[in-house]
Amino acid sequence: MEIRFEYSGEEPIRLDVFLSEQLKESRSLIQKSIKKGLIFVNSKTAKKAGEIIENGSLIEGIVELSPKSGEEIKPENIPIEVVFEDEHLIVINKPAGLIVHPTTFLREGTLVNALLYRYQKLSDVNNEDGFRPGIVHRLDKDTSGLMIIAKSNYAHKELSKQLAQRTLKRIYWAIAIGNFEEDEGFIEAPIGRHPKDRKRMAVVQDPSKTSRYARTHWKVLERYKNTTLLEVSLDTGRTHQIRVHFEYINHPLLGDPVYGGRRTKTSLISHQALHAKKISFIHPVSGEQNNYEIPLSKDIELIRRNI
Repeated sequence: MEIRFEYSGEEPIRLDVFLSEQLKESRSLIQKSIKKGLIFVNSKTAKKAGEIIENGSLIEGIVELSPKSGEEIKPENIPIEVVFEDEHLIVINKPAGLIVHPTTFLREGTLVNALLYRYQKLSDVNNEDGFRPGIVHRLDKDTSGLMIIAKSNYAHKELSKQLAQRTLKRIYWAIAIGNFEEDEGFIEAPIGRHPKDRKRMAVVQDPSKTSRYARTHWKVLERYKNTTLLEVSLDTGRTHQIRVHFEYINHPLLGDPVYGGRRTKTSLISHQALHAKKISFIHPVSGEQNNYEIPLSKDIELIRRNI
């Protein structure tokens, strides 16, 4: 939920107390949004929940609200392309346009709704809000490609460990604007919430540490007249990392409506040309190495043929 309040009380008050009173939500929930760097006081990131605000203070940002008591996510018969499945986990090919899990204001039409329709049992690790059953990692709404879904809590925890240790590897293919002089390289720049646009991320050289270290590797696969097909891998997993990093080096992804502006617009695609093409991990139960690869999505493949 996007918020904007001006405090007009006579006595100074704690930030979390004020927001809790305004939103009728628990202080613990408010504190989570503050810790994530989503709340700003007089255009500066709030450092702590106990920050004192005074008369005239402007409070802005995003508060991630909890679901209403007793509210459930309804199963929906939405098609899912399953690449692999056993009793412990599922590997799917998510299409562009499908949001991974519900939010405070969106309860229908997500991947989670589809999973609940198809599966009786999904892990409940990190599912305190009821929005993320089985979700080990995410893809942006308009990014297509491979994702792992956990059926059991054990599988979820083991896969999460691999994700944290970077032994669960994901390879993306992307089409970026412009030409690259080198054949491969990396981008190393910290990512945090955009200082002016709360809905975006950005490279933020922030001594207060509200931004986090991020590193992205890239390799040229094909060169076109004004664009380049890249293979991309991550050393870190920051929100919108690939999209932010390539905007930062002045090579935003083709079709990206958020990071890139007019340069990225094309009639060939209405979203960022980014596809999670390969995934590899150690099966949490069998211990065997699992490797999966899928073709490019039809819309990105169409771009390759028409550029």
